[in-house]
Amino acid sequence: MKTFVAQGQIQNQTADTLIVNLFDDVVAPSGATGAVDKALDGAISELIANGDISGKVDEVGVLYPRGAIAARRVLIVGLGKRDEFNLEGVRRAAAAAIKRARDLNAKQVATIAHGAGIGGLDVAAAAQATVEGSLLALYQYDAPKKKEPQNEIEALTIVEFDESKLGAIESGVETAVAIAAGTALARNLVNMPPNIATPTRMAEAAEAIAAERGMNITVGGRKWAAKRKMGGFLAVAKGAGEPPKFIVMEHNGDRDDLDTIVLVGKGITFDTGGISLKGVQGMGAMKSDMGGAAAVLGAMEAVGRLDLPLRVIAIAPCTENMPDANAYRPADVITASNGKTIEIISTDAEGRMVLADGLVYAERYQPKAVIDLATLTGACVIALGSDMAAGLFSTDDSLRDQLVGAGTAVHERVWPLPLWDDYFKAIKSDVADMKNGGGRYGGVGTSAIFLKQFTNYPWAHLDIAGMALAEKGEGYIPTGGTGFGVRLLVEFLRNW
Repeated sequence: MKTFVAQGQIQNQTADTLIVNLFDDVVAPSGATGAVDKALDGAISELIANGDISGKVDEVGVLYPRGAIAARRVLIVGLGKRDEFNLEGVRRAAAAAIKRARDLNAKQVATIAHGAGIGGLDVAAAAQATVEGSLLALYQYDAPKKKEPQNEIEALTIVEFDESKLGAIESGVETAVAIAAGTALARNLVNMPPNIATPTRMAEAAEAIAAERGMNITVGGRKWAAKRKMGGFLAVAKGAGEPPKFIVMEHNGDRDDLDTIVLVGKGITFDTGGISLKGVQGMGAMKSDMGGAAAVLGAMEAVGRLDLPLRVIAIAPCTENMPDANAYRPADVITASNGKTIEIISTDAEGRMVLADGLVYAERYQPKAVIDLATLTGACVIALGSDMAAGLFSTDDSLRDQLVGAGTAVHERVWPLPLWDDYFKAIKSDVADMKNGGGRYGGVGTSAIFLKQFTNYPWAHLDIAGMALAEKGEGYIPTGGTGFGVRLLVEFLRNW
């Protein structure tokens, strides 16, 4: 779907479908909705008076102008309560309206930027949220199966009467398009079957981004990793049938005058648990165990499109975790690239092993901050719930607060959890510097304290287990891959 910005009155647009909005306390519509109501001789007011529309969240009313204006239909989407309305309300309203437009076979849609007028929101932010919610809601994975014909909306135009606001709206739309593209890329990677989304396919996606956006890229294999003594990454990859790929991307890689932020994503393209084999129930969902790496690649797509004035480095250690005659075993002792030794308690605690070498590699860039994302522990889902929030651990309070704020703004919420040194007691080892598991209790905390041993800079760890894959879609979040983390990271980077 193409996006446009137009100056003028929405009731005069030639699109086949117009979208306006309504708070739940409105009796007589005003602003753009009022202008459309007047052009339709009070038809919207009549719907309100008769109780046919109420302005509640996710409600979408439909009117047919019958030649009174050029559009074939007008959609009135509910914004809910005025005092609770925010940018997430904009995204939800935009998603509900655009999906209804699609179902009504609309081709050309014109909408106002929800919340930019009487809603009192920042104009650029409202336009961004309107387009973001619309684009994300229309996302569909191109699955390899026979498809039923479905209408596709060709164009979405944001209409603004006040010419002085057009620049802000254009900026918001440009940002939304970039973020939606990055999110869609991450969703696609997670949705791909694991025999397609191999480490090689992940590397190809990274190479395509780098080529299109002018980034430096390195894709290391087994020999490359061995030369750098990446024992954790190589241990997990020992049993893998697919060749592992250690991906490094650099946006503004040669700019030492810019702040450096490093993003590290866990890229286990399928996780059987290895020798510590998982149960059969739910194993298919382990295709999403590369959700952290997918989010990091998606964020780099958006970073490149927006050409952010930062030096942003992405690191994605990608491999399968498979049971094999060559696979690493419980009781093995592995040496990571910083020289620290790890006793293997469970080969199913593999994510922290590949992240360990990723975090050590990040240090060479002398970063201002490093953020890793990983579908790391079921314990985080138990603690916070599925589809609720990612767990956040950080060695830097300012970094923590920036991530919380960014997550709140884009509704990809993160919740701070304690990074107490006491957690290390659970992973002490008699034969190595540490164990890769601390037992049943406090698993989310012990995994974080493990990762801390491989950092030497301001660092935050996001445990996105329970967030990368949705069993049931809602609003602009689809069933399947969610792309969680892309919008959060881009918001964080833009604020930096």
